[in-house]
Amino acid sequence: MASSKDYLTFVLEQLSGLEEITSRAMMGEFLLYYRGKLFGGIYDDRLLVKPVDPAAALLPDAPRELPYEGAKEMLLVEQVDDRAFLEELVTAMYDALPAPKPKKQGKRN
Repeated sequence: MASSKDYLTFVLEQLSGLEEITSRAMMGEFLLYYRGKLFGGIYDDRLLVKPVDPAAALLPDAPRELPYEGAKEMLLVEQVDDRAFLEELVTAMYDALPAPKPKKQGKRN
């Protein structure tokens, strides 16, 4: 089941207090980035975040769910209505997230 653009819009509005939040469509779902780092995504209209230590600390009882078959488990964020909590969560995660991978250069003839 693909995620709806309406849910993406809702989550992005909840995170609108943070600068540099971006999203990218990927196979019917949406990847979410903060200041260039991937922190989670919207999968089947669920907000899932990477299980880095700061996220696990802020979401100690969060269920771990698979975004899709064969993927690594992520933390389900159930407090999507709490704008302040979402902003705190994403900013707390930032330093623990891996740096973006450099883009591969295409071959030039």
